[in-house]
Amino acid sequence: MRMPGPKTPVVKMHYRPLGRTGIEVSEVGFGGWGIGKSMWGRTDDAESMRALHAALDAGVNYFDTAFAYGHGHSERLIARLRKESGAKFTVSTKIPPRNMEWPARASTPLTIAFSPEWIRLCVERSLRNLALDCLPLYQFHVWTDAWLKDPLWPEVVETFSALKKEGKIKFAGASIGDDDPETALGLVKSGFVDQIQVLFNMFDQRPLDKLFPLCKEKGVAVVVRCPFDEGGLTGQLRPDTKFEAEDFRSHYFGGERLTETCRRADGLEKIVVGDKARNLPEAALKFCLSFDAVSTVIPGMRKVSHVAANAAASDGKYFGASELKSIAAHRWVRNFYQ
Repeated sequence: MRMPGPKTPVVKMHYRPLGRTGIEVSEVGFGGWGIGKSMWGRTDDAESMRALHAALDAGVNYFDTAFAYGHGHSERLIARLRKESGAKFTVSTKIPPRNMEWPARASTPLTIAFSPEWIRLCVERSLRNLALDCLPLYQFHVWTDAWLKDPLWPEVVETFSALKKEGKIKFAGASIGDDDPETALGLVKSGFVDQIQVLFNMFDQRPLDKLFPLCKEKGVAVVVRCPFDEGGLTGQLRPDTKFEAEDFRSHYFGGERLTETCRRADGLEKIVVGDKARNLPEAALKFCLSFDAVSTVIPGMRKVSHVAANAAASDGKYFGASELKSIAAHRWVRNFYQ
């Protein structure tokens, strides 16, 4: 039964091709990490379900999740959404590395991270969690191009090919678990993947240099994660903001990092809020959607209010060349995940 909850305002969601797959996806997708009840502080399942249903109402048809998001909890909530709504939508999920190491190390062999046996086990587990017969898009949750030269890589490729023939997965992709977008250029060139998920926002603009042009050339879809820099571009954080101990942002914004982030976000806000964007988070999403290499952007949405605000960013009115040039001056390369 559909759970009661506040209605999301009606918006006209726009859609884009998911690379060469033939699938059309909403410009704003649903990032499912936050509803997994792990690493984002306290989360309420009833509230998460209201947000999921609100996303459908807003025209969202791309839901991104992973087994690592609460040991399948996020996957199971999305399966519940499908059952309660009866709706059809595209869901992408991910194979966790068997050694549970983020980001990937070039020195780690595939036998440790993604052996064929591990891949098959994870496929079956996600199929059960999502209550699906076929996974529309299945991604490596971490990646390093060093694996293309691993002796086991041909067998991994054959495993994916066999899983496709068996009807258990349709398309393959990879989420770049590192903050470095160039760690998957070789993978894109190889033709193996149909999609790449990458960190991209008004601070970290590096995917524009090489990854976006290459993906566009090869017909590989780009799914943007972390458009808000884990909250740094929401306009909601202040230098004295405190995070719960279990919230990974207590480390991400540790020390002087939060103060510096807030200072830089304030500078961006002065130039991006205006005719195109009503506030900083809307500008953050519109920035990502200003590039035609991007198929969809997947902010985390744990509340109905998040859905309403994020979905409204898909209005076709994005930043032009002069505006993007001004934003480019605020590029800030750093790795707070370390």
